[in-house]
Amino acid sequence: MLLTNVPPHLGGTMTDNNSSGDLRHLDTLDRDLARFSRLEMATQYVARPIVGPGISLVFILLAGLGAALFFGQTNNAMIVIVATCLGAYMALNIGANDVANNMGPAVGANALTMGGAIAIAVVFESAGALLAGGDVVSTIAKGIIAPESMGDPATFIWAMMAALLSAALWVNLATYVGAPVSTTHSVVGGVMGAGIAAAGFAAVSWDTMGAIAASWVISPVLGGAVAAFFLFVIKSRIIYRDDKIAAARRWVPVLVGIMAGAFGAYLALKGLKKIIKIDMPTALLIGLAIAVVVWLVMIPVIKKQSEGLENRNKSLKVLFGIPLVVSAALLSFAHGANDVANAVGPLAAIVQVSQSGDFTHDFSIPFWVMVIGAFGISFGLFLFGPKLIRMVGSQITKLNPMRAYCVALSAAITVIVASWLGLPVSSTHIAVGGVFGVGFYREWDAERRLRNARAAMPDRAAYSAEERRRRKLVRRSHFMTIIAAWIITVPAAALLSAVIFYGLVTVVGTA
Repeated sequence: MLLTNVPPHLGGTMTDNNSSGDLRHLDTLDRDLARFSRLEMATQYVARPIVGPGISLVFILLAGLGAALFFGQTNNAMIVIVATCLGAYMALNIGANDVANNMGPAVGANALTMGGAIAIAVVFESAGALLAGGDVVSTIAKGIIAPESMGDPATFIWAMMAALLSAALWVNLATYVGAPVSTTHSVVGGVMGAGIAAAGFAAVSWDTMGAIAASWVISPVLGGAVAAFFLFVIKSRIIYRDDKIAAARRWVPVLVGIMAGAFGAYLALKGLKKIIKIDMPTALLIGLAIAVVVWLVMIPVIKKQSEGLENRNKSLKVLFGIPLVVSAALLSFAHGANDVANAVGPLAAIVQVSQSGDFTHDFSIPFWVMVIGAFGISFGLFLFGPKLIRMVGSQITKLNPMRAYCVALSAAITVIVASWLGLPVSSTHIAVGGVFGVGFYREWDAERRLRNARAAMPDRAAYSAEERRRRKLVRRSHFMTIIAAWIITVPAAALLSAVIFYGLVTVVGTA
């Protein structure tokens, strides 16, 4: 018997009328499913930009809730809760902006994936903040404002609150426009602006501010010069040699040893100050010992690693990959140990003053404040850091492992030299200055080689002015944006802080 009106996959046949009706039904179903699919994709696209801010808001609220549980029954509990939320907001911005400078070169050189860089930064930034973070912040951000000029604890608290909020807002804005700025300088500007608003210009230590202003120039110039020098060494001693592999076997262990020694001295001097105090001569001796040991260890390692490599520049990248990853991790540890403490310093000051009323002495940073800083930078880096990491790593100039190695090494050496000279420097300015130094050196070297080639072949056509501009190896738009952001960081944060301070005083009515 012939089955009718039974679906074909069950062995039946379809009549013409029913068959056409089912096909129309299937077409309608496909169209509806396609609409749902497009709606789902549109919803995801619209929701994506608010995922990061949403998670950030939850973190800030949890930090405030934790402060409420611990300090809810104490005096000025609400002030501590609000300040904790602002500290969490500041920590998120540190992760989104400042940490990118340590990871950008390694990612841009393809020595690390974006996920690997974020994982390493989260672990080592948190470890640096929690294990070796500074335990004492000098009175009001390194003596920028005379504390006795504040008059009373309430004025001091509002000034620190304004400094914390203004610094966080400025770093947030800088991250949004893609400009890596110094969070430490943002805090300094915030403290200065609130101090001026509270006690006048006479309250500011202008000698300290002058030294900080000098660091705006010294940090990037010194970092760029050191990075350019080591790129010159790599090019002249390895890349431009006929037998590149033999030259690499001789010089890469030396360069890795120098890097290890520099980071050894750097961490001994800056990263371990909470555990043990080490002076400059001792730190340099520690660095020298580490450099010699690593140099001797790397000789057979590089020899084995270079076996079978072709005699070309691409082969050399393999030899710098692991040192570059290690340097990124060590930079993150040192950054967590130093800059995080500076950024959460105003929060520590607010907590101590609200509890004790004493605002004329140094402020200890409670462990829970460092925990907020550590988790905040981790969330900030994970949620918002990739934008700045890509910008520093690949959008200023093209980086490979050799160039990124020069940037990382310059960061460690520049901090040591600046500490020896007693100059306050910014790790952000040093790292980005190193990227600029590498890029501008490549431009100069390419121009020099072009002139030499033209001298050898006078009949060779010269590049037009337009072509010469196109062949620039440093993107001038990013260069100008970053320099402008650096110049206005302190005054912008100061002005914003003064406005916020006046607003707080007007609303609360206590000053």
